[in-house]
Amino acid sequence: MSKKWLPYELHTHTYHSDGEHSLSELAQSAKEIGLYGIAMTDHNTMSPLLEREAVQQENQLHIVRGMEWTTFFGHMLMIGITRYVDWRDLGIKDIHKGIERVHQQGGVVGIAHPFRIGSPLCTGCYWEYEVSNWHDIDYIEVWSYTLPSILTSNQRAYRMWTDLLNQGYRITGVCGRDWHISSKKTQEPVAVSYLQLESSDAESSYEDKSVVEAIRKGAVSVTMGPLLLISLASVSLESVYGMGDEVPSTHGQHGWEAKVTLDMTERAAYWQLDEQEFTIILIGNLGVMSEQIVAAPQLSVSIPMQTAGLSWLRAELYGVIANCRTMIAFTNPIYFQVE
Repeated sequence: MSKKWLPYELHTHTYHSDGEHSLSELAQSAKEIGLYGIAMTDHNTMSPLLEREAVQQENQLHIVRGMEWTTFFGHMLMIGITRYVDWRDLGIKDIHKGIERVHQQGGVVGIAHPFRIGSPLCTGCYWEYEVSNWHDIDYIEVWSYTLPSILTSNQRAYRMWTDLLNQGYRITGVCGRDWHISSKKTQEPVAVSYLQLESSDAESSYEDKSVVEAIRKGAVSVTMGPLLLISLASVSLESVYGMGDEVPSTHGQHGWEAKVTLDMTERAAYWQLDEQEFTIILIGNLGVMSEQIVAAPQLSVSIPMQTAGLSWLRAELYGVIANCRTMIAFTNPIYFQVE
């Protein structure tokens, strides 16, 4: 069965919590910027989802069930739940009890904007829960807000994610606009999370399960512009691995070639980049593995790779956007089985 990359916004709010639009207005705005779906993550309530079916059909937009725990010790996103999950009995040392409640429903949990300034400006926005087992965390919102890569709080979150990958944890990195208002159109670049879904899910019914599986696996690419894709092919075994896949240790002695591609057609009407040279960096637990310059019309590169000692590998895209030279996109890693 074929798969397709589809753009989602994974952190949204309505006036059921502190947003300034209805679910219908939010959905209309999401369609206007070329999104396939959104995760409905109001603070401590799932009440807007009472309108979910009608709004989905009206706008032909996938609305994923979710919620954002808004507590004194941190904000935690949950996606793919079907029932309200309470947090009020949890202390700063009890977050794993809450995570288990989400996992029992088949959902995934993510740390929202972990280094955003906290109290008194934003109660609980700074993550303070004690995480004793990072294997329980499914994803981290490493980019938050618009033009996210230039924010110090997001740069800290990105470094934290990288450090956790280096420690052997397989946690997915995503972006979240933390979308509260759609009546005022932002002039800053908006990042989206592309999820790799089965084509049947994209073409027929809306299924939260497929979104949960993509996030849990790490089949996610994040961008403010073109869709950035990475794959790793074995020259002799004719095996190809993508984001979230694990390369077996038995394949370690064979020659490898990494392919990185910029798809400039996806949502092309909703972002703007001047014609320029881009820098693609391949990075893993061993550090920077390769740095390549690409420009139109040749927007893909194939790079011979030595994989000995690698436990993960991802691609990052740098260029000029909104008059800033910064990271424009990043992929989630391809993983390597470590004996």
